Amino acid sequence: MIVKPVFNPRSALITSAGHARYSLLEEKSIKTVFFFTAFFAVIVVTFILFFLLRNGLPIFSQVGILQFLLGPDWAPTAAVPLYGIFPLIVGTLLVTLGAMVFAIPLSIGCAIYISELASPRMKNILKPAIELLAGIPSVVYGFFGLIVLTNFIRVSFNLATGETWFAASVLLGIMALPTIISVSEDAISSVPNEFKEGSLAIGATRWQTISRVLVPAALSGIAAAIILGIGRVVGETMAVLMVAGNAAIIPDPIWNIFSPLRTLTGTLGIEMGEVSVGSDHYSALFGVAVVLLIITLIINISAVTILRYLKEGMIGRPARKPYISSRTREALIRSAGMLGLALLLVFFLAAAPWWLAALVLLAGGTWYFGRAHLSENQVQTIAFGFILGATLVVLAILIIILQDIIIHGLPALSWDFLTKPPLDSGRAGGIFPAIVGTLYLVLGAIAIALPLGVGAAIYLVEYTREGRITRLIRTGVDLLNGTPSIVFGLFGFAFLVLYIGIGVSMLAGQITLALMVLPTVIRTTEESLKNIPQSLREGSLALGATRWQTISRVVLPPTVPGIVTGAILSIGRAAGETAPIMFTAVVFSSRFLPDSVFQPVMALPYHLFILATNVPGSSTNKYGTALVLLLLVVGFYSVAIFVRTHFQNKMRG
Repeated sequence: MIVKPVFNPRSALITSAGHARYSLLEEKSIKTVFFFTAFFAVIVVTFILFFLLRNGLPIFSQVGILQFLLGPDWAPTAAVPLYGIFPLIVGTLLVTLGAMVFAIPLSIGCAIYISELASPRMKNILKPAIELLAGIPSVVYGFFGLIVLTNFIRVSFNLATGETWFAASVLLGIMALPTIISVSEDAISSVPNEFKEGSLAIGATRWQTISRVLVPAALSGIAAAIILGIGRVVGETMAVLMVAGNAAIIPDPIWNIFSPLRTLTGTLGIEMGEVSVGSDHYSALFGVAVVLLIITLIINISAVTILRYLKEGMIGRPARKPYISSRTREALIRSAGMLGLALLLVFFLAAAPWWLAALVLLAGGTWYFGRAHLSENQVQTIAFGFILGATLVVLAILIIILQDIIIHGLPALSWDFLTKPPLDSGRAGGIFPAIVGTLYLVLGAIAIALPLGVGAAIYLVEYTREGRITRLIRTGVDLLNGTPSIVFGLFGFAFLVLYIGIGVSMLAGQITLALMVLPTVIRTTEESLKNIPQSLREGSLALGATRWQTISRVVLPPTVPGIVTGAILSIGRAAGETAPIMFTAVVFSSRFLPDSVFQPVMALPYHLFILATNVPGSSTNKYGTALVLLLLVVGFYSVAIFVRTHFQNKMRG
């Protein structure tokens, strides 16, 4: 006998209501989890500020804020300790100013060439080259500067040592090139095409259009690029530590570019590893970190604010009535830019050797007085020659660095070098534990940062609209992104190593690196999510899918290439960093691999730093280590570029 089921409407309603309540609870739980992953950046920034201030306040109360900031002497190990960081602040500002004198003309010239003059084929060569320049680890730059640049300066100018302010500024200027070029090129390319077409239509030459229409229209973006470049220079540790001479003095006279000096970051890198925990010297170093963090945060927030304002303006977002007109605003920006260029020129003329200053003045005077006798086509030819020259200089810098490391590093590469532990303080043997230790650190860091970063991006794009909470979270991400790597190292040391008690270990290094690359993961994932058409979300929701079902099954799958790209870029950055792991994770030499995450590890960047600065007679292994590190990091970046290009072409097709 077959019994037919009896439909019970009341039971069906109860079951349906239960499923609805369960789905609602599930959605709320998922949203809460994503909110906490997004708010994590704010928590981290708060903890960094708290622990820096917690450890730095004793020196402020003992010495006084003004005396600490304006004191003329930094001698914490003297019989009567002196804790005045004014020479360190001046050293930081002078190195930054010199780097900008070097970087700004080359960067803007190269950006104009890429955006307006280069053929599509040439763009496909130049853009990866600029990204490759950005991917070179800072310790490799420092190694090149210490071995090649300082020796060149010493011989060329007949000096006792080439480790000078001039060397630090040139090296940091090279490191700032990719940042300024990339953001400036984006700003120039974002100027509406109608501007260019209208200028050409009324008879202007290409150079008149570029110099009087496109560059002025992109001036705010170029200013933001320069500010970001300044932030990159101010926060750099390893490169400046290796070439600046590290004398805590103010150059006398102030324009003596061949004087050694010391920066805020260099002081932290040199002294933090040798100081007694809890001493006045220890507190003073955290006071230095507080000052450094405040400077870099102001710089980076200024740049982010300008870029965000430009982005909102470009997408046509309605805005409140401005306090000043657009014409007045552009005039102010132009005046500020001209004032900045004038200051840079005055600085250059005061600091450069007399023959170079005379040559610049002669060229400038010839151009100024001879300009009236030149046709517009002749002016364009000269201007384009300078722009092409700037681009060739940038390419030449990349080629010189790569060929020096490759030519001198290849003889060191062998099976034993890649598979054996170091011997005789790194002069012999291999670097196998350093390679494996580097991979352990970066893979652990990305395992921590990836879920947090993807979750934060999902919350910002999919679960919330612009408001106070969203702005707070984005500000936290921006602040985290602008924090110097050495500050992450100090925070990891104070919080993870000492306060929590993890000790100097692989785990402490992995967490510190994860915090450092977290903003990169968030930003790349967020951009990928924003590129998904809104119609796909609406269609999925219209068919009855929940928000999480829509995100997990419709939105996330197409964003996987972007997420993978962000992860690989983060791995590349983490693999090349030295400052965050100096005090948290690494040892110079170890014959064995770690047995647990609570043991310290070797790492290629730190191994190269010690070989270059403390181990004489290890020239071959120095270059071999630098080459392996360079290949490892560039390999990660190359994979990221390939993945991005492949899926961009696939989407266009």
